[in-house]
Amino acid sequence: MMENRENFKNRFTAVMAMAGSAIGLGNIWRFPYMVGQNGGAAFIVVYLLSAVFLSLPIFLSEAIIGRSTQKSTFGAMEQLAPSSAWKWLGLLTVASPLIILSYYSVVGGWSIEYLLKSLFFRLDAYPSLSELSSSSVTPLFFHTAFLLTCALVVKGGVSKGIEKFSKITTPLLFVLILVVAAYSVTLPGASEGVRYLLKPDFSKLTPEAIMSAMGQSFFSLSLGVGTMLTYASYVSKEENLLRTSLGTSIFDLVFAILAGFAIMPAVFAAGMEPGAGPGLIFDTLPFIFGKMGESIPRLTELIAMLFFLTVLVSALTSAISMMETGVAYLIEEKGFNRDKAMVVIFAGCWTLGLLCSLSFGSLSGVKLMGMTIFGFCDSLASNILMPLGGMLFTIFVGWKMSRSQVYEEFTNSGTRSFNKAVFKIVYFLIRYVAPAVILLIFISNLVY
Repeated sequence: MMENRENFKNRFTAVMAMAGSAIGLGNIWRFPYMVGQNGGAAFIVVYLLSAVFLSLPIFLSEAIIGRSTQKSTFGAMEQLAPSSAWKWLGLLTVASPLIILSYYSVVGGWSIEYLLKSLFFRLDAYPSLSELSSSSVTPLFFHTAFLLTCALVVKGGVSKGIEKFSKITTPLLFVLILVVAAYSVTLPGASEGVRYLLKPDFSKLTPEAIMSAMGQSFFSLSLGVGTMLTYASYVSKEENLLRTSLGTSIFDLVFAILAGFAIMPAVFAAGMEPGAGPGLIFDTLPFIFGKMGESIPRLTELIAMLFFLTVLVSALTSAISMMETGVAYLIEEKGFNRDKAMVVIFAGCWTLGLLCSLSFGSLSGVKLMGMTIFGFCDSLASNILMPLGGMLFTIFVGWKMSRSQVYEEFTNSGTRSFNKAVFKIVYFLIRYVAPAVILLIFISNLVY
């Protein structure tokens, strides 16, 4: 028997939940090292432009489908295109976030380990990322703890779980990252890092860097995997969809930029390499915290604790939305109650996550297309599933749904006035620009 469907209470809680879903490791883990590898401020300029002309149209496409049907990804496609091949997009965007969650929870588990070291003021005891990830026991324990935390929030449902968690943790994230950024920019030598983020050098923009910036704007909002569609299905029909979507996108953008200011000035202050790659926050920053702790130990320990708390909370807010996508499908399409659905999704993600975690250690010799299990899942999701899902969502809204259906969502079935010129621009971006750009990203991901 399907549970009664809940909705977010108002725009604030809807934006907090959706922004919490968007703000994740893509902002605080991936964005800073992508900036470092691709020339700093010039990369950020392309990223900001992509957020407006690419990510927002995709976000709106998912939101239009979810809010118009008030159903999970599969049910939404079945309602709007019954008995058609579009149902496979619904199934794809049930599977995609669960694949991502499986390896995402491994990284989330690493953040718990680093946070605990900070809480016990052990800046000198941070393991290197290779040491931590190659262990067979500790990462599995924290992978389990991370997933259990997500499951407990999802078990509470939309109002008592997701909404309650998000309206506290999303504002908290901004407070935490502001404190860390304020500390970072005041460090001796941090001005070079600030300049790196603010002064564009467009000569460093290679075609790969441009594609990376576009892809990052896409990845940052967790687009193409149905999480935003699922959360939008909980948005009331009375809410202004464009304002809710804009609010979420702006929160995500601001947080990513703040994450850059929290990390890069500290990297430059310590004389480290900004293009350190994925190990930037788990290898480079602990080294920086340890080095700075020699002169101002208590303050540095506090900042380290706040930083890794930010990493953990941002990971949780995104992971919860991924788990909810699968849970919503089982409740609405298979008739599960929420508890049973949560247990099934937890078990599946935990099992695949187990393999991803062990791929750094005892299963490191197992290769899929030349990659470890973790690397294969990451590549499959980032390079194929997300771009493919995003492209299909925009094609569906731009070409399968009628123009009047889309306009009806913007005007809340004619009860709200909406500037027709703005609608024409947004509709043009959804119909023509976003699918073409995503196709370019998709091809570049396969080529590079």
